[in-house]
Parts: sequence; C-alpha cells; structure tokens
Amino acid sequence: MIEPLTNPQIRRFKAAAQLLEPMLKVGKAGLSDGFIRSVDAALSQHDLVKIKFVEFKEQKKELAPQLAEITGSHLIMRVGNVMVLHRPKAETQQIEIGGWMSGPGSSGRSRIGH
Repeated sequence: MIEPLTNPQIRRFKAAAQLLEPMLKVGKAGLSDGFIRSVDAALSQHDLVKIKFVEFKEQKKELAPQLAEITGSHLIMRVGNVMVLHRPKAETQQIEIGGWMSGPGSSGRSRIGH
C-alpha cells in the first residue's frame, strides 16, 4: 500500500502537472493490459503522468480511480478529460557485487569490510 499524500504535496503535484502535456491517451481499447503496462512504465520513469481520455469520456469518473489502484499510484487530479497520476520512484538499493558496493551514495570504489 502506498503512503497517503499530504495536502502540500498534492498542491505541489497539481501545480507541476499544469505544465505537463498528456503522455498517454485512453483510446478505443480502454484500460487494456497493454495500456496499463504503458502507464506502469511511464510511472517508473516519471513522478507525474498526465493521461487524456480520448474515448470513454463518459466513464472517466470510474476509470480514473481504477487505473490509479491498478498501477499503485495516487490520482492527483481529474479535470475535464485529463487525469494526473503520481507514484513515487522506488528507492534504488545498494548492491554488493564481489565485495564492492554499488549504488547511490557510493563512489563504486568502497570495499566492504575494508
């Protein structure tokens, strides 16, 4: 389960989303497996993903929260035919490779136990 967002976080994401163009469009296939994979991939690359409803405009009120739940993301806003999702990027972990540390915060040269 993802952590709930605070009101200041939501306001900040809404402000940032105003500057974004829609990355994906819900078309005739609706929330197909391929579309959900595309949304998941976009959320893996970006904190915020803007999605436009080209089709299924009548069902957007039901589909937007469903898509957020399926992708494990927050529905930041739904205005008109556009929705914005947010999912925090996963923290990359340091990996031990042959006794050497690799990952964020390491220079790649530190020897474990030395």
